[in-house]
Amino acid sequence: MKTVSKITQDNTEQWLYYSNKMDYSYDIKVSLPKSSPPIDGYPVIYILDGNSYFQFAQDVVRLQSKNEPKTLVNEAIVVGIGHQEKDKEASKRRFYDFTAPAEEYVYPDRLKGFDIGNHGGAQSFLDFIELELKPEIEGRYTINKEKQALFGHSLSGLFTLWTLFTKQNAFQTYLALSPSIWWNDHEILTYMEQFLNQLKEYEKRHLFVAVGECERFMVDDAIQVVNKLKEDQQAHVECEFYCAPEENHASVVPTVMSRVIRFASKY
Repeated sequence: MKTVSKITQDNTEQWLYYSNKMDYSYDIKVSLPKSSPPIDGYPVIYILDGNSYFQFAQDVVRLQSKNEPKTLVNEAIVVGIGHQEKDKEASKRRFYDFTAPAEEYVYPDRLKGFDIGNHGGAQSFLDFIELELKPEIEGRYTINKEKQALFGHSLSGLFTLWTLFTKQNAFQTYLALSPSIWWNDHEILTYMEQFLNQLKEYEKRHLFVAVGECERFMVDDAIQVVNKLKEDQQAHVECEFYCAPEENHASVVPTVMSRVIRFASKY
């Protein structure tokens, strides 16, 4: 693994990071606090689909951490993980990176006839984060390994849930907006059941799930997941759910980002 084309501007660093695990270079952006790090290091928030959502998260942290007692937002390092492609090609890459491997795939009618590329790269993508990117971030900056959060929206929100259910100790806090629970005939529900049935020998994790009121079936899907986790007293997952009034799949992220970051700042 290696980094190239690093630039620094306004306490934001950016570089292309080649992943051996994925045989692909990701666009990495890192927003750094201007103050000296605390003794135990900065919290870190990893933002998936960084090309779309890094700026939102960066602005919330930078502006609101200036008045932490009122905003309840702490200083943190924000790491955006983005794709280089645009539009359709980026969409294909997302379907690969953020979906779990499966023997077969079931597609909803709205996707039939569309070329959405390959699927099933989630395990390799998680290996990239855990074994390549995290050590790079930990080597460059003073961070708190016990205060790390993962954010994703839509397909990357699905990946966020999948990570919680398959490797819950990877992060302490999980932030899933409008997660694509529908993918592959709701296969994430099977992962959730396996997660709930395994031995509970891990520490408590924290999950924030939000959807827009106008997202129809995605609202019901999200409520189903949150309610199931809340019902299981042994799940060791503290959940918060928010349905954003009058918001849709595209508008929910900028509308809810402050609430997301406040939730992450609590842990």
